[in-house]
Parts: sequence; C-alpha cells; structure tokens
Amino acid sequence: MLFAAECRFVYAAQRLDQLPPAMGPEVAFAGRSNVGKSSLLNALTGRRALARVSGEPGRTRQLNFFDLGGRLTLVDMPGYGYARAGKAVKQDWQGMMFDYLRGRATLRRVLLLLDARIEAKEADAAVMDLLDRAAVTFQLVLTKSDDVKPVALARKTEEAVALARAHPAAHPDVVVTSSESGEGIEALRAAIATLAA
Repeated sequence: MLFAAECRFVYAAQRLDQLPPAMGPEVAFAGRSNVGKSSLLNALTGRRALARVSGEPGRTRQLNFFDLGGRLTLVDMPGYGYARAGKAVKQDWQGMMFDYLRGRATLRRVLLLLDARIEAKEADAAVMDLLDRAAVTFQLVLTKSDDVKPVALARKTEEAVALARAHPAAHPDVVVTSSESGEGIEALRAAIATLAA
C-alpha cells in the first residue's frame, strides 16, 4: 500500500531554477492560504509534522517536495489569494507556482483544495482557468468538512461537482475531506495511489 511507505521531505524551491530534477510522477496540493494543504498532507501520510502547519495564512512561501516510498512525489504549494502578503512577494511566489504548474511534465494531477465552510473565491476560479489553459488535470477537494452541517455540506459538494463539470481539465470526482475527523482520507489516498509509479 502506497501510503504505508515512508514519506520524507526532500527539497524546497523558492525559484523555478531551483526545482529538483523530476524523480517520477508528482501530485501537487494547491489552494488558497489557510485552506488546509499542510494538514491534509499530514493526514494522508499519517505524519503529524511532515508539512508544517501554521495558524497564520501565507506561511508556505516555496514549493516543498516530499518523496512517498520512491513511487510518488507530493508537492506542497504556496497558498494563493493571501491579502496581507506584500505585492512583490505575492507576484514572486504566485508567479513561480503558475510557471511550475504549466511547465512540469511529470505533474500527474493538482489537488485543488477548497474550504467547505466558505464560497469559492475569484482566485480559485482564476486558478481553475489557468489549469484548463495549461491542460493540467486537477481534482477538487473540499477541506474542513467536520466544521460544516450535513445539509450545507451536501449543497457545497453539489456546487463543487458543478464547478468541476464546467472545467475541461477537472477530474469529475470531488473528494470531501476532514484532516480532523479523517473523513475522505482513504478515498483521497486511493485516488492518489492510481497516479503512482
């Protein structure tokens, strides 16, 4: 089983020219600042502190690469849409994020995380459009589902499915997750495992 393998941090890149050589298939975690990328990575790998979790949005400022059992590389991306980041910083790391998404031949899928508690934002729509244009397959993952009442969560899931249908690069399956309760973690592991070498 893929996620029973050791997962270890291997590389961090702050600029495109620092990207490590491709070691095989990659799955990237993208989303707005504070959507729960690091928490989800930790939940998937069963490691409490593989990816650093911060209460302060915009803390991840680089692409962090994690080797999963030599069969897959997980990439924790900087969050986008963080209002308080300085303009130059924002352009810098968001520019690198988009360049990585466009130009990485080994990138198998982007898991695009959306917070189940709030509406999808303009920045989310812009990233989906970019992924469509770059022809990079992405899959919507709702996070923090434990914080949403069942009726609201069902409505939110329907909205996400409709969003996915509207984008040619989107994978049709939406995964609902909670790093706290463990909801959807096994389903997401199974989806990711199909992409491993």
